[in-house]
Amino acid sequence: MRGGRRLLPLLLLLALLRGPCRGREPAPGAVTCGSVLKLLNTRHSVRLHSHEVKYGSGSGQQSVTGVEASDDANSYWRIRGKSDGSCQRGTPVKCGQAIRLTHVNTGKNLHTHHFPSPLSNNQEVSAFGDDGEGDDLDIWIVQCSGTHWEREDAVRFKHVGTEVFLSITGEQYGHPIRGQREVHGMPTANHHNYWKAMEGVFIKPSMDPAKHDEL
Repeated sequence: MRGGRRLLPLLLLLALLRGPCRGREPAPGAVTCGSVLKLLNTRHSVRLHSHEVKYGSGSGQQSVTGVEASDDANSYWRIRGKSDGSCQRGTPVKCGQAIRLTHVNTGKNLHTHHFPSPLSNNQEVSAFGDDGEGDDLDIWIVQCSGTHWEREDAVRFKHVGTEVFLSITGEQYGHPIRGQREVHGMPTANHHNYWKAMEGVFIKPSMDPAKHDEL
């Protein structure tokens, strides 16, 4: 019995020593490559959205808007790397990493270019490409303060090609998408361009690189 009692403090010490090692693993709350999610603009409480409605001006490409509804299936986006193989499935997205956001229902990528947005005259944001393949203007940098993009954090998306931030300032469309908000690019970082991960399917991080599937 005495020997058993002496082992207890040793076992407790070993448990405490093992604790910090877990901190080296990717945080369980990190957004990962391959995840499908909705993005909420924290200033205006609307989710990033797209649909098979084209702009009537500017590029004429598929429109991207913000919607208040949390249950709209057209608000899901898949996290992908800037090129095939650069964002392995289940790998936590790092702050400063280049990604593509692919609209799940239409297969087009979040995109921006030098066209004026229809309501605010900022830079138009559209959905572009086919089956997830577009061009270099589909690439965005995740701006966050830690090591990885955490689900609980508000982050910014800065466009690589034109250096604008994905933003909403509140302008509302009329028919045929009445009440939906304009999404556009702004040249300055401010409270209109913070986004937070909301509903979705988050691929769990794998500690074994051999088990990763490339997107």
